[in-house]
Amino acid sequence: MGSQPPNLPALASSPKFIFFTDFDGTITQQDSNDFLTDNLGFGAAQRKSHNHDVLTLKRHFRDSFQEMLDSVGQNAGFDTCISTLIQNITLDEGFKAFFDYAGAMNIPIVILSGGMEPIIRALLVNFLGEEKTASMQIVSNQVRPRLEGGDINQVGGWTIVYHDDSGFGHDKSLEIRPYANLPVGERPVLFYAGDGVSDLSAAKETDLLFAKAGKDLVAYCEAQGVPFTTFTNFYDILDEVKAIVEGRISVHDAAKGNKH
Repeated sequence: MGSQPPNLPALASSPKFIFFTDFDGTITQQDSNDFLTDNLGFGAAQRKSHNHDVLTLKRHFRDSFQEMLDSVGQNAGFDTCISTLIQNITLDEGFKAFFDYAGAMNIPIVILSGGMEPIIRALLVNFLGEEKTASMQIVSNQVRPRLEGGDINQVGGWTIVYHDDSGFGHDKSLEIRPYANLPVGERPVLFYAGDGVSDLSAAKETDLLFAKAGKDLVAYCEAQGVPFTTFTNFYDILDEVKAIVEGRISVHDAAKGNKH
């Protein structure tokens, strides 16, 4: 592919395919931010009401998410949040197999998350080990002390720092679009996997969208007419990606909607 722009790091190995993915509820079996909100924050009922307002376009994701995390931060320091998640969040049963396949086939995995990078990194190290995850690209939000000179590990001491100024807090489409706009002959096939409201901006940007069965992203895609295929775990994604890589099926034919 020749010399590539420095802001497109997933092109470094000249791949023919790139796999973008959400983290929470996609790579993991549970959403870590939902878990924190339900157990350390204002609870599941209020969280679900917030998510519904985002899905129905009544409010921006970033405002809803800020309120969720603020309710958590009022009760727990950031280190407590991480240790709680390490004890309770589990990896999707097929992700390790997909991770190994992608590595063997030169398919970069790029995590685009509406969550916070320190939490994602800590969970990935717990799941896969430091060596395997050290070079994995994570594009996400950050965390900082709520007050200058403060301690994020104190109760009430931390807050999220959004990746951009969009209504999503992190508009994932902005990360994908430069790859999608590459000229023919340089542009890899682009995949995306997700499950929920933070994935809405990315839903229309790739060649094949994997939407987790039974989750909010499926309802959004059906309502908006966005082509997709469903998955229950990464074994489903592995089978589909293998078939595409091997030329047994096209990305167009794979986007058959709700299959699970």
